[in-house]
Amino acid sequence: MTTWFITGASRGFGLEIARQALGRGDSVVAAARDPRTVHAALGEHPDLLAVALDVRHPEQASAAVEEAVRRFGRIDVLVNNAGRGLVGAVEETSDDEVRELFDVNVFGLLTVTRAVLPVMRAQRSGRVLNLSSIGGFVSWPGWGAYCATKYAVEGYSMALRQELGPLGIQVTSVAPGPFRTDFLDLSSLHVVRERIADYDGSAGAMRTWASETNHAQEGDPVRAATAILAVADAAEAPLHLPLGSSAVSGIEGKLAEIADDVKLWREIAESTDFPGAVGGGLP
Repeated sequence: MTTWFITGASRGFGLEIARQALGRGDSVVAAARDPRTVHAALGEHPDLLAVALDVRHPEQASAAVEEAVRRFGRIDVLVNNAGRGLVGAVEETSDDEVRELFDVNVFGLLTVTRAVLPVMRAQRSGRVLNLSSIGGFVSWPGWGAYCATKYAVEGYSMALRQELGPLGIQVTSVAPGPFRTDFLDLSSLHVVRERIADYDGSAGAMRTWASETNHAQEGDPVRAATAILAVADAAEAPLHLPLGSSAVSGIEGKLAEIADDVKLWREIAESTDFPGAVGGGLP
């Protein structure tokens, strides 16, 4: 039996992962700011522990992990799912709005990860699944701040993979494209307060897109959860897991764009080494 610790488990990917994990006989620690929302969505279940957790508060993360270990004895899979969005042009976005976004999407993820890793290190086993986004590989007008948080998640995931691998813990960054969850609801997607008319055709158009696309996205969260469970079960999980055809094509396009830039500007790039220096490469 696998024990899951899932943040943001009252809806979206977190809820569906919890539902499928319980359905196959696993134990689930479902974390949400209000645990009553978890029980409202999943009902009562002997293998379900709903815990109160606002990922911005380290003391709540520590308490939730301690409660999970008391109940189930271990944590096998951490799903860092809690997060939210922000849409607005970079110039329109205030420092406070960016900080609030990073507090949840980046610092919250780190807070929960730090709370869980001592358990996994003691076990010498575990899986960490960080919910990133296709926005961790590409970006669009109006999504600069949000994508910056997901680029950060990608960077942390790559480092964690190398740090934790020798300890028996695997790390996967999950990068969904557009999925039919509540992400584009105003309860999850915040809109910047300032509006600058010059950006109406770029960032402004993205605000319109979000409103019109809400609950009409191409991705099926039930199938996404099934894929995530399969990866968690794999003997060797990937570092990067794109989900949905848009995510796959977006990443392929980004890789091709980078390859073209490197090829076109290689001479300029390589001209910046000291003359005669022998490149040792990065570690």
